[in-house]
Amino acid sequence: MRPDLTEDRLADWFQSGVEPADVPALHALGGARPTLQALIALFTGTEAAVMIRLLVLHELAARAEPFVSAGELRQQFPYLDEGKLEHLIGRLRVHGLLAWDSETSRYGVSPLGRMAVAALAALLKFGEEGEDLGYLAAQVAGSGALGTLAKPELQHLLARLLELKDEFERAILSGSESRIRAAESKLAAAWTWVDKGSDVLRDITDGDALDGPTHRLAQRIGQVQSELLRMSGAFQRALNQLEKQKVHLGASGLSSSDVNAWLRGLGQERLAGLLHGAISPVPDFAFALGDIALDVAEFELVDKLRPEKLDATLPPASEAPQGDVHLEPPDYAELERWLGDLRVAPDGWPLHEAVPLRDYELSSYRLSLLALLGDRESASLAGPVADLARIDRRLKVRDDIIKVGRDGVAEMSAGHLEASPRGT
Repeated sequence: MRPDLTEDRLADWFQSGVEPADVPALHALGGARPTLQALIALFTGTEAAVMIRLLVLHELAARAEPFVSAGELRQQFPYLDEGKLEHLIGRLRVHGLLAWDSETSRYGVSPLGRMAVAALAALLKFGEEGEDLGYLAAQVAGSGALGTLAKPELQHLLARLLELKDEFERAILSGSESRIRAAESKLAAAWTWVDKGSDVLRDITDGDALDGPTHRLAQRIGQVQSELLRMSGAFQRALNQLEKQKVHLGASGLSSSDVNAWLRGLGQERLAGLLHGAISPVPDFAFALGDIALDVAEFELVDKLRPEKLDATLPPASEAPQGDVHLEPPDYAELERWLGDLRVAPDGWPLHEAVPLRDYELSSYRLSLLALLGDRESASLAGPVADLARIDRRLKVRDDIIKVGRDGVAEMSAGHLEASPRGT
């Protein structure tokens, strides 16, 4: 039986002068001490003991009749040792996982025990690779449906999404075809849960039950999920680039990637056998002609004239030229006027109506600024350019050409300015 953690024992883990009660997170855990002690009792011990405890608790919770007598316990678990079963039932009862009704002399799974079984059952549903996102999304969806959603559930989901995003980006940067394909497969496995997570977050953020920080956290999760969904195209572009760099072995139809995959499938002994005689412990210059190599070496070592001493001194120091340098401040007048127009621009405003103004130079300037709409790097700065990047408009350009014939513009690409939801 595991002893309770006391304040004195907790204090042994902290530096001198730090009180455990001053740590808010530990205070929250202390309030859940009965639940933690029940879980400790359930999972402490050998693997076999933990498996049998979970077996008994799961079978009792799955009964149609919630109450069971001592005799019925022995009948339900005839394959277990009677003495050890009695000891196990007593342990579960002492730690609040089983309840004992003294009036009817029957056992029943306690509410705490049912919560433990339900939590474990939900966890075991998501055992495959990539399904950890499913478990976290299910936690968020369940808490959101019950109105108990808090920041911890969202922070767990966001952290896992950021881990996957970092892993996928590093796979692309590595330039390794095997790593990129493995990351692509992992994304495909998680794709369903990312998509479902987007639906869950959309339903949650559409409501008004979240406070400001939690709502912003949910929006951040939506942004990362959108970035993950766009990773598929990044993987394909990286693989296409690698395909261009492959070395093909004559007319055999084989490439360096095929050889690489074949070598990866061989065992260590087979690889060692392939290396036998393929490398030399010392450089082998069979490709060099001996008489020419000797002639070059003789010249470099004997005949080549070298200066006695190389003058590598630096030139004398000199003062930097003095003078008043006056820089004109940047003129944002045209940009400010363009910002005002874009803020009130209608959805679907055609480019050939929005961009041309006065002359070709100003029209080109206005069109070049539209490329900054939605640019996150620019939006993180300050100033008129950052204000432009944060406007909820997006540039949509088509392949066809529109005849303009005014303001110095003869023709330009067709397109329009489209209203964009906040945060996308």
